Amino acid sequence: MAQLQKGKLLYEGKAKKVWEVAGDPDHVIQEFKNDATAFNGEKRGSWEAKGTVNNTVASFLFRYLEKQGIKTHFVDQLSPNEMLIKKLAIVPLEVIMRNRAAGSFVKRYGAPEGLVFSEPTFEFSYKRDDLGDPLINESHAIALGVATQEDIDEIRATAIQVNQLLKAFFEERGITLVDFKLEFGKHKGTMLLGDEISPDTCRFWDAATGKKLDKDRFRFDLGGVEDAYAEMLRRITGEVLA
Repeated sequence: MAQLQKGKLLYEGKAKKVWEVAGDPDHVIQEFKNDATAFNGEKRGSWEAKGTVNNTVASFLFRYLEKQGIKTHFVDQLSPNEMLIKKLAIVPLEVIMRNRAAGSFVKRYGAPEGLVFSEPTFEFSYKRDDLGDPLINESHAIALGVATQEDIDEIRATAIQVNQLLKAFFEERGITLVDFKLEFGKHKGTMLLGDEISPDTCRFWDAATGKKLDKDRFRFDLGGVEDAYAEMLRRITGEVLA
């Protein structure tokens, strides 16, 4: 691919920066930071190679999903911590797919952690940091004008398919996919899977031991967070951090 030149910084969030591509209005560069946050930014930290792990894992999984027929924003991995993506008009809804009880589900409903669901659950939260990303139902999303019923139906169908594909993918690698977050947006009118899929956005448990191999190690001061991310990089991509 021809050398790309970064334009202006379009967005900086808790874990990523998004840059315009000079002379190309259809694509942007997504840069993964080493910063980590939890509990809506109340807890902060960082560690070396976090951005590299998340970018490499997300790039690998986007390629995998594309091969399975899932349309994503991914174009190419440009560097250890940068990927080229299609520019999206983001639908301000986060999708949370859950296969087992963990995290906020346990806190809200008192379910025992690890409870295996008879079928996956599907949740929306409203992407509003100022409101704490509250849960939102379909009627409210439509009433607020953030999505149409057609958008919601397409997002749900894709999320369910992604869950089926990723559950099988991780089972082959000795990993239980407990839950994960997805985001979507439109590129030239087509709905695409966006954002990232990584230890930042998924709960991964070792299938044999139940050991947590994701950002919960940072959230709850479990220790070994860098090793957990490196382990997920190795199991997913076969790569080992230098």
